[in-house]
Amino acid sequence: MKIILPIQCLMLCAISQLLFSQTTGNRSVAVTLPVVTLLDIEPTGAITMNFTAPAEAGFSITAPAANTTKWINYTSAIAPGGLTRRITASINQVIAGVDIRLQAAAASGSGGGTLGTPTAQVTLSTAAVNIITGIGGAFTGSGANNGHRLTISLSISNYAALSRTNTPVIITYTITE
Repeated sequence: MKIILPIQCLMLCAISQLLFSQTTGNRSVAVTLPVVTLLDIEPTGAITMNFTAPAEAGFSITAPAANTTKWINYTSAIAPGGLTRRITASINQVIAGVDIRLQAAAASGSGGGTLGTPTAQVTLSTAAVNIITGIGGAFTGSGANNGHRLTISLSISNYAALSRTNTPVIITYTITE
């Protein structure tokens, strides 16, 4: 009886190992991440900013209040070892005597990843200037209240150069590496 018990235990262990043993294997899974670079301004549509004439002779015209209704949204997926991206802004024409200034705020909303860092306020010209740098793999969320809020302001830089004009100015935003 003493010998039978250890043999029974060995047989039970061998059977249980066969019943509960696992085999492993491996399979290759191909994963493709596309390089993505998307940018838009929300909400869509033009903004109007008008200077106000003084009520009395001898006073200067008044610049309009800064406009903060626009947001930059972007999606960026970069290649491994890829460079970070940046967003630039430029205008199609300069209005004599008027500075158009732009400031992007820090990212807020429902995005994630390596969101960009806004630069200091810039004065726009026909040459592109950085407004957000250091964008990695990131998304800002879509629509107003997501991404970077834009503050657009106007000021008179040279009264002597002012002339009456109602020419639309187009701000172009570009995301690039």
